[in-house]
Amino acid sequence: MTKQTQQLRIGLIGAGPWAGMTQAPALAGHPDVVFSGVWGRRPDAAAALADAHGTAAFTGDEGIDALFAICDAVAFAVPPDVQAPLAARAAAAGCHLLLDKPVATDVAAARTAARAAGDAGVASVVFCTLRFASETAPWVAEQGAADGWFTAHAQWLGSLYSDGSNSPFAASPWRREKGGLWDVGPHALSALIPVLGDVTTVSAGRGPADTVHLVLRHASGASSTVTLGLSAPGKAAGTSLVLLGEQGRVELPDGWGDPVASFRAAVDALLEAVRTGKPDACDIRFGVRLTEILAEAEELLLRAAP
Repeated sequence: MTKQTQQLRIGLIGAGPWAGMTQAPALAGHPDVVFSGVWGRRPDAAAALADAHGTAAFTGDEGIDALFAICDAVAFAVPPDVQAPLAARAAAAGCHLLLDKPVATDVAAARTAARAAGDAGVASVVFCTLRFASETAPWVAEQGAADGWFTAHAQWLGSLYSDGSNSPFAASPWRREKGGLWDVGPHALSALIPVLGDVTTVSAGRGPADTVHLVLRHASGASSTVTLGLSAPGKAAGTSLVLLGEQGRVELPDGWGDPVASFRAAVDALLEAVRTGKPDACDIRFGVRLTEILAEAEELLLRAAP
């Protein structure tokens, strides 16, 4: 049985750059949330982030359980394959889940976390930014309600590893290992699937550095092409998503807005799911589907490698 209070007590697992830039300030500033604490693998980082937002710091394995015990829900800002088993553990403790994308890079781990959430009856939301940002969420919903889409092209090119990059995320080991397929791939899929339908077939090929090209067929019959990477030159980096069909040519609005505001919208979605018992469209099951598609693409790339 899940725990319930008037204000949702939410703890944060993770004390790195993304947690400090987005999750922590969003939780601390949300009027319907009690920011219960921060857990981090590094005690100094957990303490610094907790102190900045007037909450408690936790560390170590025993600290995880201590945080779960005082929370109704847990938000995550840790690498995906750290996140998945901790999410299953949080669900078993009766905590609702506010997950980062991707849920995991291992299909079995993602499914185990989803099964744990289902068994515990907890609500879940995966923070796919485009589905919660004020500029893009209405666009995705509007295009998803329209018919007659024929094809689409999405391009997500970052410059984390280009000369002169000062991104704090360039030091992330899991991003370095998994590349753009896993880091920005969920963003593209989270917008394409609600509009064109689930992915039914996947083709994949490699470009320069970590760049990956996908060709997808969707349940609606439409197709899409997706270019993903983190190693583009600075002047070549950028994102775009263009839909073509009976509606003509429609392009995703520029800008993702304020990530803190977008995360607060994801918190609102979790609060609504907890209140109504109705699963959010971006729940953990959707997160599992993203992992399945990306894992299939990764397997195709590995098979094709010389």
